[in-house]
Amino acid sequence: MILAGGRGERLGSLTNGVAKPLVFYGGNYRIIDFTLSNCYHSGIGDIGILTQHLSTGLHAYIEDGSAWNLSNRICVLPAERKSAKYVGTADAVYRNLDYIERLSPKHVLILSCDHIYKMNYNDLLKFHNSSDADMTIASVDIPFSETSGYGIISADGDGRVTGFQEKPKETRSTLASMGVYVFKWETLRKHIIADHYERESANDFGHDLIPMLLTTHKGVFTYRFYGYWRDVGTVESLWKSNMDLLRDPPEFSVRGDGWDIYTAFRRRLPGRTARDTQISAKHSILSGAHSIKGLVEHSVISDSVIISEGAEVVESVIMPNVYIGPKTRLYRTIVGSDANIMSGVEIGCDSGSDRYISNSLCASDVSLIGPGSSIFENVKLQKKSHVPSGSLVETDKQHKYMRLDYNGNAKSAPVGALL
Repeated sequence: MILAGGRGERLGSLTNGVAKPLVFYGGNYRIIDFTLSNCYHSGIGDIGILTQHLSTGLHAYIEDGSAWNLSNRICVLPAERKSAKYVGTADAVYRNLDYIERLSPKHVLILSCDHIYKMNYNDLLKFHNSSDADMTIASVDIPFSETSGYGIISADGDGRVTGFQEKPKETRSTLASMGVYVFKWETLRKHIIADHYERESANDFGHDLIPMLLTTHKGVFTYRFYGYWRDVGTVESLWKSNMDLLRDPPEFSVRGDGWDIYTAFRRRLPGRTARDTQISAKHSILSGAHSIKGLVEHSVISDSVIISEGAEVVESVIMPNVYIGPKTRLYRTIVGSDANIMSGVEIGCDSGSDRYISNSLCASDVSLIGPGSSIFENVKLQKKSHVPSGSLVETDKQHKYMRLDYNGNAKSAPVGALL
């Protein structure tokens, strides 16, 4: 059961018009591609995808699952199916117990669409069975500085869970839940029904169901995962994980190791890693068709991106169908799809307007330009700026901005015209 209904509010304008699982990553991939590819490689036979927020686009993207070689294995389970909104993660599964009942499983795997990782779920299931566990939580070690953002596990030497804290302010453990769980079906069924009738429950796995199990069962274990895993639920973490692809050697790779990540945009792949090419792109990932005449360094460039002569793009993530004008400078900036950044713009550099600074949303000096935004000529924005999707940002009264035709040629257009 894949939980794919979250709003993704911490990703700012990247999720204003698209479901969180569809946010781009690593060029032309989407976040959900990683969970679905793991399911394919692990041989998972029946997959329920629980959707809610902006689900229409997500359903269209998934279709029958054939892009991930999962034809006839996927069943999309929208909240509207039960004529009610999913209140929490546990509630979403509760409202689809009839789907699980029809399959009569021995075990149920619960997954989410917030993470970048490659995992063979069979290894998790083997550990679960060998421990005779009622529930097993996959976990990874994280830095102490990040523990307040995760469910934190305490466990003994055999992996038996002795404590669980949801996003604690203080903790001695650095073992974080990956949001990947496997249950004995009867254990899950019994406790998810009990949780539904708890008046004070938020109907959430981490906040309610796991603590409930720990008070009534000794058979809760944790399976420690030692591979690459990143939660990309924030602007900072999404940017950092993209940068991890560019390390030499990379911390994580989407293909080439026998566990390729598939996507519904396979026709545009493969991307390529540029170490030092004739198109002035160094230590970068270039995906699909693009036109690069400026300097690109340590950046991830998606399909249908135009980077004009004299432009500099450094440590940035550029999503599809973006135009970057001449002599523009971007540093540590995520640019959402369909954005237009005109000539002479500076974003994330040492000076500029502080009007769009968002310390709560943008950290580590990362800036975010929302999808469909237009940044006019010579605008300068400081580090940590967040420009909402569809915005027009200008230095003073400008009555025209540039519209791009299919070939990337600039044309004059009145303010308010559709890019």
